[in-house]
Amino acid sequence: MRSFALYVLMTLTMLFPTVIHGQVRTLNIVYTGGVAGELEPCGCSPKSDFGGVARRAGYLTEHRKTLSPYILIDAGNFLDKDTPQGRLKAEAMLKAFSIMKYDAMAFLKMEKEFPYSFFSGLLKKYKIPVISDMPPYRQSISTKRDAFDVNVSANPMNYQKGKLNILLTDQPISEIKHVKGWNIIILSAGEILEEPLKTNGTIIVSGYPKGERLGILTLQIDSGGEVLEFKHRWQALGKDIKEDINIRKVLKKYDAKIAKLLKDDYKPPADTPYLGVSKCGECHQPFVESWKKTRHAGAFSSLERVGKSADPECIKCHTAGFGEKGGFYSAKTTPMLTNVQCEACHGPGREHLLDLSKPMQPVTEHVCLKCHTKSASPDFNYPVYLEKVKHK
Repeated sequence: MRSFALYVLMTLTMLFPTVIHGQVRTLNIVYTGGVAGELEPCGCSPKSDFGGVARRAGYLTEHRKTLSPYILIDAGNFLDKDTPQGRLKAEAMLKAFSIMKYDAMAFLKMEKEFPYSFFSGLLKKYKIPVISDMPPYRQSISTKRDAFDVNVSANPMNYQKGKLNILLTDQPISEIKHVKGWNIIILSAGEILEEPLKTNGTIIVSGYPKGERLGILTLQIDSGGEVLEFKHRWQALGKDIKEDINIRKVLKKYDAKIAKLLKDDYKPPADTPYLGVSKCGECHQPFVESWKKTRHAGAFSSLERVGKSADPECIKCHTAGFGEKGGFYSAKTTPMLTNVQCEACHGPGREHLLDLSKPMQPVTEHVCLKCHTKSASPDFNYPVYLEKVKHK
């Protein structure tokens, strides 16, 4: 009987070491990286409708207890280009990260496009724990979570003995896999690692592009700080994830600020090359009637329904000529160019109107791929899609 009890105890010790000895503890590393300015997904296709800071925050709020203890980390390259819209997006992103209480964020290649003077006030306002491999930012952050001492750094030389060491970098896998001494390396170069790579005693993971999935790395660590075992899983952030209401408020304010970038007093140039579908219909009415039956004809209203009708990143593919001379500017100033109408595919029509012998731009696959990208339209097939919009 005694030997049987001893056998049971040994079995439980192997299965539940934390419970039996209290020496092996669990820590979750919850991470993102390479988000590339994706505040929320495009939503044009159900297959690509994943990610977004509102869903990420919603998941963390709902599962905070089951994830604890955890450290929340972004490995950098969470921003896009330094443009007026890019700066508004950066502020919204930082505010969202602050609400989610990120423990560490790396400023790497994309963040370096923005001057420090832009970030300095925002970092103080939102109390963002930033590290970077460039001055004047600090290179490492030390934090405690439960019984764990953790060192998070952007410098491969800043390993600290006696701590759990996590390196954040945007170096490619081919280069970083030769770095030794780190417990964990989290990448943000845009490469996809479906499963962690373990090399030289280091666990290497990579943030999922555009934040479509949240990475969760579960570590079993002994009292000496050694990682005994690990498990990894991806948490998809689809429409089934309940959004965080506070982050949604941040996004609504962002949309309102974006709309103000488009001035109400804008006037199209007198020699605008774009005419609008009504003008095309004077000679090609049967084609216009055929177009009205396609999804292209309602492309702009789909943006209005979700509050994105003034977002330049969206309207460029839901209007005619946005960003071009005389093309769509806003629903108020150029209403005749809303939707994916004739000139969105065939090019500006003024030259054709002045000389009918001049042909319009042919619709090739290249023209369609400007908007039907892999991320926005993953099922795009040129011959199949062409049939849906071909004039009949």
